[in-house]
Amino acid sequence: MTVTAAPAVRVEGVTVHYGQVQALDHVSLELAPASICGLIGMNGSGKSTLFKTVMGMIRPDTGTVEIAGGSPATARKAGTVGYVPQSEEIDWAFPLSVRDVVMTGRYGRLGFTRRPRRRDHDAVDVALERVHLADLQDRQIGQLSGGQRKRTFVARAIAQEASVLLLDEPFAGVDKRSEQTITGLLRELSAAGTAVLVSTHDLQALPQLADRAVLLMRKILADGDIDEVLRPENLVRAFGIDPLEGPVR
Repeated sequence: MTVTAAPAVRVEGVTVHYGQVQALDHVSLELAPASICGLIGMNGSGKSTLFKTVMGMIRPDTGTVEIAGGSPATARKAGTVGYVPQSEEIDWAFPLSVRDVVMTGRYGRLGFTRRPRRRDHDAVDVALERVHLADLQDRQIGQLSGGQRKRTFVARAIAQEASVLLLDEPFAGVDKRSEQTITGLLRELSAAGTAVLVSTHDLQALPQLADRAVLLMRKILADGDIDEVLRPENLVRAFGIDPLEGPVR
């Protein structure tokens, strides 16, 4: 008898509007433990709205979201879910060091006093080493390069020990070294059991990054094997692009 693991994330029939504008249209998907799903779609397709809805930052008009069988609020409080937002959503002038940012990933695991213990400091040390930022841990977050900033927030998720990780455009504006580091870490986290949902515009690198792809244009246009999702007819529907001939006019 085959035993199927319960989904790490379940989204069912989610619809979201911003005023009269529909951002998501009855979106349903499941994310399995120990997997990486690449979320692709043009700007304005609803990717960031989907991330924020899964995180519980946006309340859907219809539909439900579960993380590890519970609500997004419960998952956030327990530290079950980690979120790496787009760069423009972060105040880079805020006076926090790299280490301070990574330590925020431990807040859900701190005791009543909210004072980090030895194991919290150890978790931060390990996370900083894994993203190759230990030598920059005392630098103010806004003084880092784009790739270093993204690696800092990946380190925060690693320190958090989340079983679900959501990354919204983690490769935008980063150098090749950071892209390779983040991709390798996501693969390691997935192999250890973490469920990863990551949005990206880099279709060529998608097979090296993810096990599965979801193509979004307010509703899900395709979901499954990467080669099937990236078929020309699907890309034309989502982007107006023929991968062999360029943009469709």
